[in-house]
Amino acid sequence: MTPTFAVVGHPNKGKSSIVATLAEDEGVRIGATPGTTRLADRYAFDLGGRELYVLVDTPGFQRAKAVLDWLQSHETNSSERPDLVRDFVEAHVDDDQFRDETTLLKPILDGAGIIYVVDGAKPFGAEFEIEMEVLRWTGRPRMALINTIGTGDYLDEWRQALDQYFSIVRVFDAMHADFSTRLNVLRAFGELDEAWRGPLDDAIAAMEQERQSRLERSSVHIAGCLADCLRYTEQRSLADGEAPDSKQKQLREKLQNRIRRREQQARQAVQAIYRHDALTRSEAELKVLEMDLFTREGWELFGLSKTQLLITGAVSGAVAGLGIDALVGGASLMLGAGIGALVGGVGTWFGSDELARTKVLGNTLGGRVLRVGPVSAVNFPWVLLGRAWAHHQIVRERNHALREAISDAFSTNQNLMDQLPEALRSELAKVLRELAGEDAGDATRQKCVKLVTDLLAATPA
Repeated sequence: MTPTFAVVGHPNKGKSSIVATLAEDEGVRIGATPGTTRLADRYAFDLGGRELYVLVDTPGFQRAKAVLDWLQSHETNSSERPDLVRDFVEAHVDDDQFRDETTLLKPILDGAGIIYVVDGAKPFGAEFEIEMEVLRWTGRPRMALINTIGTGDYLDEWRQALDQYFSIVRVFDAMHADFSTRLNVLRAFGELDEAWRGPLDDAIAAMEQERQSRLERSSVHIAGCLADCLRYTEQRSLADGEAPDSKQKQLREKLQNRIRRREQQARQAVQAIYRHDALTRSEAELKVLEMDLFTREGWELFGLSKTQLLITGAVSGAVAGLGIDALVGGASLMLGAGIGALVGGVGTWFGSDELARTKVLGNTLGGRVLRVGPVSAVNFPWVLLGRAWAHHQIVRERNHALREAISDAFSTNQNLMDQLPEALRSELAKVLRELAGEDAGDATRQKCVKLVTDLLAATPA
């Protein structure tokens, strides 16, 4: 039987946020207004079509005192308490004044474990003790989660009260819980009932395996985006006597827009892998991950520093030696600048008018063709990778209760890719040169996927 848990408590204490986080479901309704949840909605966490556990999002207690009064007035001995709770639900199932209570108690009576949620930022009150007493009458396994919604700190007060009614008490910030924190809560669920321990251990193992799979699938999309963006070109025929300069800017903008769209496709694919299809971004977010790809500020934030570009090129073999007058040209990523220019200038590191090659080619059918691209700026692939790394890192750790913008946790760093281990950076430099070459094949792409996987698994310093 699939372990099932009813998430219950006072209105507006974060019950739905906990369900959204642990079920990885953006469809859970979350609102600041009490009473957002009016039904007992079932949310199954599944992988590969297999239900691993179920969470039931319930309405909050509204008339707990009246429920307890009814139960106590009908009690003959304590062994009958679970049956009395069932009698109460059956007697009041069509009674509007107890609609929320009967709705939240029914899944518990049907065999669900109890997850009681309180807000540790608010003080304990007598009304909560009444709710806990009603839950104790059900006789079902139960634990408490102290959510932290506001800025107050009443954790010790809550622990003292909850320890009297629940065998397990945990602090759990539903809005900011990372993957390891979520797994720890599931392990605690398994302690409630011996029958649930095995299935939940299996669920945790499956989740850890899925996490690695998600990382590898994300790498495929990011590497594919990188390979495409390094090869994109735009071209158009030139009329007789038409000057190339008149169309160069238009083609450059077309190329940049194509690259922007491709990057956004990769981001959406990564978000879908982590079940964040509906993720939105705020104004603060636009300044970081939504910063335009072709801006100096974005290159300073996400790419390599000019000095590190030189060092990486030398170590990876892109530069033959520090005594040469110019870097390698042709298909190499180290294009068109001397070492002094690379370190001291900005030409190939960033220059909006110098990002892509421009050529006028002869047309086999006569006439001329203007071609812009591929992007030749030395830092371009590193910026793409840095942006993808930042996006993936935040999406991977983001839970499904946090509905506002992606965090701007990377905004205070400069030259994000400088934080990579030297060996990984050197290997990436080699594969990036191969990827930009005309003869890059599946083997090169597979090497790129492997290195991107290593990158995504790394944590920025």
